[in-house]
Amino acid sequence: MMAITRFINRTTSSSSVSYLARRSITHAPKRVDSKDRNVQWVFLGCPGVGKGTYATRLCNLLGVPHIATGDLVRHQLSSNGPLSSQLSEIVNQGKLVSDEIIISLLSARLAAGEAKGESGFILDGFPRTIKQAEILEGVTDIDLVVNLKLKEEVLLEKCLGRRICSQCGGNFNVASINMKGENGRPGTVMAPLLPPAHCMSKLIIRSDDTEAVVKERLRIYNEMSQPVEEFYRSRGKLLEFDLPGGIPETWPKLLLALNLDDYEEKQSAAA
Repeated sequence: MMAITRFINRTTSSSSVSYLARRSITHAPKRVDSKDRNVQWVFLGCPGVGKGTYATRLCNLLGVPHIATGDLVRHQLSSNGPLSSQLSEIVNQGKLVSDEIIISLLSARLAAGEAKGESGFILDGFPRTIKQAEILEGVTDIDLVVNLKLKEEVLLEKCLGRRICSQCGGNFNVASINMKGENGRPGTVMAPLLPPAHCMSKLIIRSDDTEAVVKERLRIYNEMSQPVEEFYRSRGKLLEFDLPGGIPETWPKLLLALNLDDYEEKQSAAA
């Protein structure tokens, strides 16, 4: 893992990627338990799609750490360290943090986890560029890349509904989404994810969750995501997953797509 910082200088350009005409897989390969390590997965998807929510649930189920580059950046923003002011300007403008900064933060996190004996991981928010994907491929084996997909109008409403408890740090969402289907496409219904009563008066809005900033983030992500998706599709590792609705509708279908539909039952029986 520590090789990330060394490998960055040897990374090839995006033009070297060979794009093969291979479709995304529809289900994850059957998981094989290993004594050596746990799953090493990546979650892709637009800002606000729910990567953190579903990655966290899967991490709790599988017993692996959830590593979100967004959390690493926010930790730096609140630390008043040397990167704090630089990152603040980038984030508030809705721009993507540079590869060099993200890789430095991620390298430190992976090294710390390795020192503690962590096995496996689910990466959330990384890689976002071909360069990052190549760096990651050069230092570790990624088993599966899950690409969560949701209509842009739903994403916008979700992002504008995000709230954080200023006391406990919990993430919630006050948006109640009920979009009708059109042109043969199904509608989308998502209930709000409300906080407990003691958090309600302490909710705050992230400074970068304004309509202008969210739209800019979505534009940049869509522009940069296609090459990364194709990078993993060409390697037969990309699982496209359209979110059918909120957590109650999505969770069992996601487990089925990941071949984990009976995993919860086995874990409960073994407990």
